[in-house]
Amino acid sequence: MPDKDPFRESRVESRRSRPAKPPLSRDVIVEEALRQMSTEGGAPLSLRRIAKALDTGPASLYAYVDGMSELQALVLDHALAGVQTDSVGSWRERLEALLISHATVLARSPALARMVFQTTAVGPNALRINDAVLQLLAEGGVDQANAAWAIDLLDMFVSATVAEHAADTGAAQPGGPIEQALARASAGEHPHVHAARDDILSGTGEERFRWGVDILVRGILSRAQSQ
Repeated sequence: MPDKDPFRESRVESRRSRPAKPPLSRDVIVEEALRQMSTEGGAPLSLRRIAKALDTGPASLYAYVDGMSELQALVLDHALAGVQTDSVGSWRERLEALLISHATVLARSPALARMVFQTTAVGPNALRINDAVLQLLAEGGVDQANAAWAIDLLDMFVSATVAEHAADTGAAQPGGPIEQALARASAGEHPHVHAARDDILSGTGEERFRWGVDILVRGILSRAQSQ
């Protein structure tokens, strides 16, 4: 019977045989953070979880990011790289397409959609989007001062719409609490709600989004033209 190898159970895989991990950098940290937010059930960011995935310690990350606030801003701006600012059509059609693309990018991750209310993207992609919106509004005849405030209003509309859908509790689903409440609204007690109950529940999410954009753009144009 051969002698038992006393080193067999204690042998470990040589580091040289392992695939080399990418050197730690700010870009690597941001990409891993966004990957986790997009694929791991929409969980909020965790420096400990990011560090574990990158085979390092949480303290190592602070050499590249100052903390969670900076990381969130970097992740949000990195995600916004997917927003398409080039399309065809009239300036209003291109603006609508840009805002829909913005909403689509944020909606890919519930955690990302919620994060827009905790941080502000101020990196190159956010600047690219804002510059494109300002250009489109200028094409539509909106003066610079009104356009400068309009980009914030449009951004809040996109963010709030996406965040609302990300936090959907099912209240607006067919047969849900909202439909049940409207069905109980009597013509005598709540005549206007009773009359409008079918319209209140009508339309798809995209139809309502496009309607909201149209209303906002009309208001922005009206404001600019009345001054």
